Amino acid sequence: MTDDTNARIDAVVKNNHVVLFMKGTPLFPQCGFSSRAIAILERLGVEFESVDVLQDQGIRQGIKAYSDWPTIPQLYVDGEFVGGSDIMMEMYESGELGELFAGKTAAE
Repeated sequence: MTDDTNARIDAVVKNNHVVLFMKGTPLFPQCGFSSRAIAILERLGVEFESVDVLQDQGIRQGIKAYSDWPTIPQLYVDGEFVGGSDIMMEMYESGELGELFAGKTAAE
């Protein structure tokens, strides 16, 4: 991963309350895992920024190194890596993900 790619990813993660790196867009997710991640966030009523990794090969590979996580989608909240769609689903079902977002807005 180049320093430029790392800096771009770092800026997106740190300048947005909630960021989902995904394949496709929230309106047109390009894989089932990204679709499930969007559905979870929408069910929780969370405002989020999304990054379509299919539009930029550097970001697509760089995000995996940035998080040391091999798959996409990847969710970040307040600059911290939360996990992929499986972890999001587990956290959603346990109520932990809802607690993470309780009382927070995208404007914070």
